[in-house]
Amino acid sequence: MKYLIVGLGNIGDEYQNTRHNIGFRILDHLVKETNYNFETQRYGSVSEYKFKGRKLILLKPSTYMNLSGKAVNYWMQKENIPLEHLMIIVDDIALPLGTLRLKPKGGSAGHNGLKHISEILGHENYIRLRFGIGNEFSKGQQVDFVLGKWTEEERSIIEKPIEQCHQIIKSFCTIGLGRTMNQFNKK
Repeated sequence: MKYLIVGLGNIGDEYQNTRHNIGFRILDHLVKETNYNFETQRYGSVSEYKFKGRKLILLKPSTYMNLSGKAVNYWMQKENIPLEHLMIIVDDIALPLGTLRLKPKGGSAGHNGLKHISEILGHENYIRLRFGIGNEFSKGQQVDFVLGKWTEEERSIIEKPIEQCHQIIKSFCTIGLGRTMNQFNKK
């Protein structure tokens, strides 16, 4: 059984360690604990992760956030991934810092990466793991906030939720969405 796990972010040194790149960071952290590496391939950096008889294709799109749907669609087609085996990991300003929510579908909430994925797929019925980055910004400063670097205090807060994301990903691929949501969304 194959799964496509997509961590959203932007490529380039200027975006490294920004709040908007939490999807990249989660996948980087997951791959770091294995013997696998990311390889540059079409529309992104890709790694495989094998877990309990499942093959997880980890994707960090190279299309920039606003065109993420291109990479998602390409890899779903290339690897013949069913929709129910797709998970998008995304930053969310509507959730407090470090809060995690696994959802079976939903709107974009103004997130350009999710907007583009929905446009390309033609619907919003795909699984997303939302990672709360908080909303500690003044009116009109949202872009600067999400593209800003993590503070020292924030970095210490997000380490545990990043580890939890690994558990959620593995659980999703082994026991399914419903049971994983029941287990992790109530925390």
